[in-house]
Amino acid sequence: MRHAYSVETVRAAEKALMARLPEGTLMRRAAAGLAVACGDLLRRNGRVYGSRVLLLVGSGDNGGDTLYAGARLARRGAGVRALLTSPDKVHRPALSALLAAGGQVLHGPPHGGAFAPVDLVVDGITGIGGRGGLRPGAAELVRAVTGGHAPVLAVDLPSGVEAGTGQVLGPAVRADATVTFGAYKPGLLIDPAAAHAGALRLVDIGLAAELPARPDLEALQYADVAALLPVPGAESDKYRRGVVGVAAGSERYPGAAVLAVAGALRAGAGAVRYAGPGAGAVIARFPETLVHSGPPSEAGRVQAWVAGPGLGDSAAAAGAVADVLAADVPVLVDADGLRLMDAEAVRARTAPTVLTPHAGEAAALLGVPREEVEAGRLAAVRELAERYRATVLLKGSTTLVAEPGDAPVRVNPTGTSWLATAGSGDVLSGLTGSLLAAGLAPRDAASVGAYLHGLAARRASDGAPVAAQDVADAVPAAWRDVRS
Repeated sequence: MRHAYSVETVRAAEKALMARLPEGTLMRRAAAGLAVACGDLLRRNGRVYGSRVLLLVGSGDNGGDTLYAGARLARRGAGVRALLTSPDKVHRPALSALLAAGGQVLHGPPHGGAFAPVDLVVDGITGIGGRGGLRPGAAELVRAVTGGHAPVLAVDLPSGVEAGTGQVLGPAVRADATVTFGAYKPGLLIDPAAAHAGALRLVDIGLAAELPARPDLEALQYADVAALLPVPGAESDKYRRGVVGVAAGSERYPGAAVLAVAGALRAGAGAVRYAGPGAGAVIARFPETLVHSGPPSEAGRVQAWVAGPGLGDSAAAAGAVADVLAADVPVLVDADGLRLMDAEAVRARTAPTVLTPHAGEAAALLGVPREEVEAGRLAAVRELAERYRATVLLKGSTTLVAEPGDAPVRVNPTGTSWLATAGSGDVLSGLTGSLLAAGLAPRDAASVGAYLHGLAARRASDGAPVAAQDVADAVPAAWRDVRS
């Protein structure tokens, strides 16, 4: 599992570790790891010896890491030049090391703003303390040197992004890869900042022992998901495996019912009970579904409910959502259900509740502009979880899962941009509801559901457009991938 820590936590850990080590040890460790990563990138298209490296160097320790790494590359025969964004605040010992190794300093952009061709640009302008995007001069510099074909490697995190929140509040570097030190920072895992980071590499500088046991964020990996997947035993029957109820679809949107049922069946539900006006469409596609035309409470015994996809805004739809929320089993509310649900009824529930909004729905639930949610996804998902006393899965380019209290927010690492297609959220709802019915805790069900959903989308797409039904059909293959 990947763990990420707040800026304050990382700084405190670094301070504690530096107090026990000789001065400069952490910087030398970071520079050594950074130099190795630079060498790996350079060797992909040639070799380190004779390569051309441009360092963008800011003030403070981040600039020092960059300069010391540049000195290591220069000693291996690379032509290293450094452009200092704050010459009066540069890390002097690191600059001396670069010059002693044969590196050079550029005194401002060349005439006309054009640079000689380079093989690698290393972004060391700002570190975890950067706020509010790059300053105009630095932003212009970045535009001048990163518009070519040379890869850009960010030091600790791309300059201009917010390390603690994932926000991008102004111009920022868009890197091909990022080398981060000691621990992941939230901004490396959460969009929009994560989209600027590229491939991530964590360099161990000995910080682990100083970090608290509970991170601020965590991201599941294959082994974590495999350990959570429900597997039927020899004595299992369809009821022991979990029966999930689906209250979805309408005469106008019968496909939402079909897709939610598809997600539930593909995620291992022992049985699916469908309650709603889309019974004909559901049975035509999935004859194994148990259907009921009346209210959800009369459909039969279930271990979890999914309510909302494609319900519309009729009185009957509102009644179905209220009926489901009154049940004493875990409930997942999505799509139209998020508009129709009574907030007090959600907060008053004693059984688990999972809400699965996208950014627009989250904005409506919070009473803020959509842009505010998209810019500050971490704050939004935490606020939703506390306000509604529910587990919240905030969908998007990086899906976040939060629950009330101080448990780490989970960041989903799987998915593809092709997943932004009609009906994909209905599949996710059914999939996650099935995991709830199988007995997974709400946070685990939401996290595993998002992981499998994103993995299935990658498999179904393989770089090409994908439809929601394709994603549902690929869930068993994604499940096998994780289990194996």
